[in-house]
Amino acid sequence: MNEAETKAYYIDPALRKAGWGVVEGSRIRMEFPITQGRLIGGGQRSAPSKADYVLQYRNRNLAVIEAKSDEKGYTDGLAQAKDYAERLQVRYTYSTNGKQIYGVDMLEVSEGDVPKYPTPDELWNMTFE
Repeated sequence: MNEAETKAYYIDPALRKAGWGVVEGSRIRMEFPITQGRLIGGGQRSAPSKADYVLQYRNRNLAVIEAKSDEKGYTDGLAQAKDYAERLQVRYTYSTNGKQIYGVDMLEVSEGDVPKYPTPDELWNMTFE
């Protein structure tokens, strides 16, 4: 499966199951702009950087998810996920291939496999404990 199919078949349903986009005040932002792209000369820019998903709750960005095809390793997007989380100043970020999820707490500098995505309330409480 390619990345778009992986998102549609695995990631989107897992996020809905956790309540994202279902619980009032929660929102899944897809292809969330991170940078405009660097200037390469002649008034041209390189492609802009976009996070695959940004999880928002109560009008706050709480987490970034970087998705890769289910044929790739689930941590293949980890460096990208950490970079985007740092740029957006969010505490939690995830890298996934739809079959496995790797989570990072940027504040505690802890990371590892997670069984599922947190619900909006769980992520809110984790962020603002």
